[in-house]
This record gives sequence, C-alpha cells and structure tokens, in this order.
Amino acid sequence: MAPRPGDCRVERKTETAEGCYLYCIMGSGEARSCDTAGIGGRGDVVSIINYEDLSCATSPSPLGEYAVTRENLMAHQKVVEEAMKDHTVLPVRFSTIAKSPDDIRGVLRKRYAEFKSLYEKMEGKVELGLKALWKDMGRVFKDIAEEDMLVKRLKDRTAGALPGKGFDAGVELGRAVKAALERKKEETAGKIISAFRDISVDFRTNKTHGDNMALNAAFLVNESDMVEFDRRVKELDSRGGGDISLRYVGPVPPFNFVNIVIEWN
Repeated sequence: MAPRPGDCRVERKTETAEGCYLYCIMGSGEARSCDTAGIGGRGDVVSIINYEDLSCATSPSPLGEYAVTRENLMAHQKVVEEAMKDHTVLPVRFSTIAKSPDDIRGVLRKRYAEFKSLYEKMEGKVELGLKALWKDMGRVFKDIAEEDMLVKRLKDRTAGALPGKGFDAGVELGRAVKAALERKKEETAGKIISAFRDISVDFRTNKTHGDNMALNAAFLVNESDMVEFDRRVKELDSRGGGDISLRYVGPVPPFNFVNIVIEWN
C-alpha cells in the first residue's frame, strides 16, 4: 500500500460533499502498492496521510454514514487486510469519515501519544479466529438428558403427564434444556480456550450462532507463536474424537482488540 500523491482528493464534482474515509492507522514506513479500491463501489484510490511516524489509510468518500451491509463491511475489511501485509494496523471504526485530510492530520497529532502507545502494544501481533461446532446435536441433547438431573426429572414428569396437562411441564423442560446447553457450551469453550492461554496475549469470546456452536473466539497472538497455535488447533481437533469440528481463521487484522473511535469537533 504505497503512499499516493494528493492525499485524499476531495475535488470530485458532485452534489454531495466529499470527505475522506478512514480505514486504519499504521506506521508510515515504505509500503507496496494497493490494488484494493475504497469503500462505496466507485473505484476510489486508497491513499496515505502521514503525520510523523504514523499514517492513516484513506479514500475519497461522500460525507455521511454507510449502511452496515456485507458489501460495505467487506470493502472496509479488505483495505485493512491489504495494509496489514506491510504494517501493524490499528483498525478504525467502520464508517468514520473526515471532512478533509487536514482533519485527519489533526487527529493524528492530537492523539499521537495514544496511537503510538497502542501501535507499540500491537506490533508483531495478529488476530486468529477459532470456532468450535458440535457435529451431532442429537448426541449432545442425549447427553444432557442423561447427565442433567433437572432435565431428567422434568422429562419424566412430562412423559407421565395426562393428555392436555403437560404443557407447563413441557415449557419448563424446554427452558431447562436451553440452560443446560448454555452450561455445556461454557464448559466446552473453557476447555478449548485453556489450550491456548499460555501462547495468547489476549482473547475475546463472541456471540455463538445456533445450538451447535460451542465457541466463537478471537485470540491475539504474537507472530512468533502462530506455528504453535496452528499445531495445537490440529492436535485438539484430532483429539476431539469426531464430536467437535474446529474452524480456524487467520491471521487477520485485530478487529476484536482494536476499534479506534474518532469524534470530530
């Protein structure tokens, strides 16, 4: 992602006022060319605005807000991922738009110490995503029915209820099964996370989707520990006995650990 002349050009002739869209903050060293177009589908060139030894990836953009759509989120993410090939990146919150390049330089100047400190903390680190999914939910629910005493008792009560009289017990059973499943998810997630704690700088757990997802986590890892992290994922996956499937993504920009918020005065 090489610096482009003209900073973020805003002289485009349009009825909509033009500004500069911010993607990420990074170092201002030499970088390679960027083939990724900016957000908005107009083919805007991504340029670099520098302040001392920090810089910001930016592209021309109408002032306003972008809708949170897959297309827009992916456009934002692709630019940050491109920058990550050459730099430690500090992602900026989606849909952050400055009125001018001078505004961006002003933020880099005013918050220089903050950004520099965060940059040094994140330097040499990457984010790795890990999801764990149960392969056979029938077996999971069978285990819950056999192991959870409350579920077992309510199941027996529901089975023994007279016709038309088991509705309340059925509702209570459903709640108990849901609660037991959440506990099982937490237990499973805890065991998996513990396998990576000693080689992770930090980790975040995100919302799981569907009954079969036991873990949706992001780990912040030193680049030097990536090989060991990968080895442990494969070992854990092989030890799972076919019950759990691990889905591993990375390295990616540290979106789960850095989300710079900029408010314009």
